[in-house]
Amino acid sequence: MSRLRLHLDADTSRKQLQAALIQRGHDVTRTPTPWMPLDANDETQLLGATAQGRCIFTFNIADFIHLAERHPHHGGIILASQSQWGLSPMIAALHRVFTETEAWVGQIRWLNLWRG
Repeated sequence: MSRLRLHLDADTSRKQLQAALIQRGHDVTRTPTPWMPLDANDETQLLGATAQGRCIFTFNIADFIHLAERHPHHGGIILASQSQWGLSPMIAALHRVFTETEAWVGQIRWLNLWRG
């Protein structure tokens, strides 16, 4: 089984979210990183996460659905509507993603599937 590795794109990149998931033992990076500048566009973030073997988490639904069609072998995309998620429920749902799934290339999934 291949463990899920996650990247928080510029829209979801919160230090508290990353820290909470790392504290729970998960492999999480966020924009910016040494390999992803803060001003990177959505396509660069998706391709960069994929190159690093990471699924990407974003609130930017429309753009990433379009990018997934252009790049069908992406590292996986988790989508969520920002207005529906506070920090604590988001941490809990992403923790469930890590514990209940493995890496999935080329797939888009909605975070609501793991809402408690």
